[in-house]
Amino acid sequence: MNGSPRFSRLDGERTSVVWMARGDALALLHLGARLPNDEDLVALAAAAARGRHENQPDVPPTGGLLPDPRTGWRGPLLAEFDLHGQPVTPRWRELTLQTTPDRRTIWADWKDEALETHLRISWTMDAGDVIRTRAQFIDTGPRAIDERGVVTTRCASLLLPLPRGFGHVTHFAGRWADDMRAERLPVTRAGLSWASRGGKSGFAGGDWLAFDDAETGAQLGFHIAATGDHEVRIERNDDGDAVLVAETPVGVEGRSIFDTPEALIVWAPDAATLTRAFHTHARARLARHPHNPPRERRVHFNTWEACTFDFDEARLMRLAEDAAMLGAERFVLDDGWFKGRSSDRAGLGDWVPDPVRFPNGLGPLIAHVKALGMDFGLWVEPEMVSPDSDLYRAHPDWCLHEPGLPRPTERNQLVLDFTRPEVGDHIQACIARLLRENDIAYLKWDHNRRLFPLPALGTHSGRLDMMWYQLRADFPDTMIESCSSGGGRIDMGLLGRIERFWPSDNNDAIERIRIMREWSRFMPLEVLGSHVGPSPNPITGRRLAMDFRAKVAVFGHMGVEADPARMTDKERESLAAHIALYKQWRSVLHAGDLHHLAHPDPNVTGMMVTHEDKALALVAQTAFSPVFDAAPVRLAGLDPQARYRVTLPEPWPPRARHYLGDPDAWRAGLVLSGAALMTHGLALPLTHPETAWIIALETIA
Repeated sequence: MNGSPRFSRLDGERTSVVWMARGDALALLHLGARLPNDEDLVALAAAAARGRHENQPDVPPTGGLLPDPRTGWRGPLLAEFDLHGQPVTPRWRELTLQTTPDRRTIWADWKDEALETHLRISWTMDAGDVIRTRAQFIDTGPRAIDERGVVTTRCASLLLPLPRGFGHVTHFAGRWADDMRAERLPVTRAGLSWASRGGKSGFAGGDWLAFDDAETGAQLGFHIAATGDHEVRIERNDDGDAVLVAETPVGVEGRSIFDTPEALIVWAPDAATLTRAFHTHARARLARHPHNPPRERRVHFNTWEACTFDFDEARLMRLAEDAAMLGAERFVLDDGWFKGRSSDRAGLGDWVPDPVRFPNGLGPLIAHVKALGMDFGLWVEPEMVSPDSDLYRAHPDWCLHEPGLPRPTERNQLVLDFTRPEVGDHIQACIARLLRENDIAYLKWDHNRRLFPLPALGTHSGRLDMMWYQLRADFPDTMIESCSSGGGRIDMGLLGRIERFWPSDNNDAIERIRIMREWSRFMPLEVLGSHVGPSPNPITGRRLAMDFRAKVAVFGHMGVEADPARMTDKERESLAAHIALYKQWRSVLHAGDLHHLAHPDPNVTGMMVTHEDKALALVAQTAFSPVFDAAPVRLAGLDPQARYRVTLPEPWPPRARHYLGDPDAWRAGLVLSGAALMTHGLALPLTHPETAWIIALETIA
C-alpha cells in the first residue's frame, strides 16, 4: 500500500460509508452511523490504524473489498479465475474511485492486463438507507473469450469486512411447512456457512441475515437478492477480522459482460429501524416498476384447503357465493382446474381448462365470480411438467434430464428446461393466452420441485425474470404471487415483477404467528399472504378457534382457505367481522411502520403498525400462561406527548372477554398518552392459550 490515502464517502439519512484507497488496495474504513459532513477522514483513518503484530508479514495485509493474496492475505477472495485451464491470481491495478455529487453511489474500478478484464464494485445508498452492491466484469481486450481462455470459476456479489462488535448473527432456516425459523449464533473462529441448492433460494437460511452488536444494540442486515442458488459464508481469522462472503453460481465463459446479483446491506441502530429500512426498500422496489400500478390488497378466498381436487363447476360457484357472503373480494381457483388434473400425478404443462370440469371453459365461473362483486385468480405451476401430460408426450426432451439416464421425479413431476428457448416461448405463450382469453386479476405462480439435474447456471432464473417482466408489461392489471412450497423462493430481486409472496404452506395460526413475525422483519405486511385455514389444520392437525385464526390473518394480506359450508353460523359471523375489520384498517397496515412488541412471556407475540394518526396492534398468547394476570402489553412507535383513544375492536376472544376489567370503558375508548402506552402499557387477559386481541388507536386532536 503506497501513496497518500484517497477517500470516498456515501451518505444516507442515518448511515455513512467511507472507503479508503492506498495504491490499488481498497479498505472499508467506516460502515455505521452517519458522520458529520466535515468529519476529518484522515484522522478517522489514523484512529483505525493498527501496528504490526508478531505473526504477520512485515507489511501487514489488508483484506478490504478486493484482497490480494500476494500480500499475505489468507482470507476469501472476491473472484477466482482459470486461464487456459490453470488457476490464476488476478493482478488488479489502476484503481479509480468515483462518487456521485449527492453521495448516493460509489464506484471502484480496476483492470487486469492478463485477463483483459475490467472490474467494477458499486455501492448505492437506496431507499431506507439500504445499500445495494454488486460486482461487474467487462472485457477490455480485443480477443474473444475463447481465444483468451479465461473462465470465472467463483465470484461473490459481496465480500464485506464486518465491522467490529457484530459478534452474533441470526439466520432464518426451515423446511416445508416450518419456514423461516430464527436461530442466533456467535460468530466464532470456526466460521459459519449456508448454501441453497436446487435452483431456488429455498429454506437454507443464508439469504437473510441479521448481525447484532450486543453492547450497543446496533444491527447489520444482509440479503442476497437472487432467485436461484447461493452460498453465504462468514470467515474469521486470528486477528479478529470477520468477512461475509455471498456467492451465487457462475458460468460466464463466453460472456463479455456479467453482473453478479445484488446484495443488500443495512446498518441500523436497533432492530426496529432495521425492519423499517427493509420495508421502505421493498415498497420502493414495488413502486418503481413501470407496469406496477398501486393496488389495494383485496381479501382472497383460495379454494385449495376448502376442496383440494374435489370440485366441479357447480361446487365452485356455490363456494364463490359463500365467499362473497363473508366479504371476500377475490376468488382464487387453485390446483386442479386444467386438463387431466384430478390429482397431483398428471396434467402439469397442459394449461387449458379441463373439459370435464369446465365444458364451456372458465368463462361461466369467472362471470359468476364477477357478478358476485369479486375478481378472479388462478393457480399455475408453469415451470413444471407431469410425465402424464400431453406436453410431455409431445416433447419428452423438453424436461431437465441427462440422455440415457433415468428421469427421477419429485412430487410426481419434472422440470421444464428453460435453457431451450422454444420451451420458455411455449410456456409464456400458454400463460399469455390464459390471461388474454380470461379476465384473470391474479396468478398464484407455484414452484414445488427442486431443479435437478441442474440447468445451465443462471439461465432458468434469467428466463423467468424476462417472462414475468413481459407478463407484467402485457397484463398490468394482473398481480403475480410467488409461491414455492410456501416460502421457498422469496427475495427482494423479485419485487416489482412479483407483488405478493406466500410465506408458508402452513396455515396453522400458531405457526403463522412465528412465520409472519420473522418474515416481517424484512418484508412489509402487504406482500405477505396470511390466510384463515380450516380447523383442524390439515398440516398440524391442531384445532383453533375462528376468533384466533382470523385475528392472526388480519396482519398480512388477508385471505381465507376454509370451506364456509363447514363452519358454524358463529364462525362465519366472526370471520366476516374480521374481514370487515381488515378492510377498515388495511390502509394503515399496508403503509405504516411495523413494530415488534416485546413481552416478558416468551409465548406472547405482539406486532403493531403506526401510520399517520392511527395504529393497530395484535397481541397473541400461544400457550397457557404461568400466571393468572399477564404482564401489561407495552406499545411502541407512538408520540410520547400525543393523546390516543384506545379501543379493542370486536369481536373479542370468547373465553378471554370475561376477564376484561371494564368492558364498557374499552368499548367507549380509553384516552392515554403515548408515554403511558409505551411505558405503563395495557393489562389484557392473556392467560389462556390461543388468545388474541387487536388494539386500535387514534390520535386525539
